[in-house]
Amino acid sequence: MQDETTNGRERQRLRTRKDLLQSATRLVKEGRKPTLEEVAEAAMVSRATAYRYFSSVDAILAESGLDMSIPSEDELFADDTSTDAFERVWKADQAINRVTFENHISARMTLASLLEQSVQTEGRDSDTPVRQNRRASLIAAALTPVRNQFNRADIENLAGALALFIGIEAMVVFKDVLRMDDKKSEKIRRWAIRALIAAARKPGSKS
Repeated sequence: MQDETTNGRERQRLRTRKDLLQSATRLVKEGRKPTLEEVAEAAMVSRATAYRYFSSVDAILAESGLDMSIPSEDELFADDTSTDAFERVWKADQAINRVTFENHISARMTLASLLEQSVQTEGRDSDTPVRQNRRASLIAAALTPVRNQFNRADIENLAGALALFIGIEAMVVFKDVLRMDDKKSEKIRRWAIRALIAAARKPGSKS
């Protein structure tokens, strides 16, 4: 019962954060640059609640720009009946990494804001999510129809390992640390994702 309550609260916090992002997006599409207070009002939460999730209006606007470019798992896999694990995961990779690589300046600003928010909330309210965690839901949606190709423990490890290659941090590593162009970084991601899936798959199991 306690686990269900905890999970319910966590889902509610993620919904609140998502509502704030979507409200910011709606206001921007109306041609406005809203204040965080206006975003909070549009999301029907208090000013104090909005500040628990975002340190400033610039923080929410930077993230909302990327957020509205990334499809949800339902949108991405709506008509996809493929049982090819690699192709499904690569589809999730492209949904996130294409946006972050093509909009790398905004992605860096978003990451800087998320890290700042994480530092500011350290030790205060660890239950308030500072990330939307889009990659986990897309990876889970990619792997769900092919779960029979993996052992339970292996698919959980696979999902965690794949998260290292999908998202803003991967873009920073390839562009800033390794100083690779997008074509080279994409080639390495394809190789790594394929290798991880092959290593996790049950012996004799085929896509």
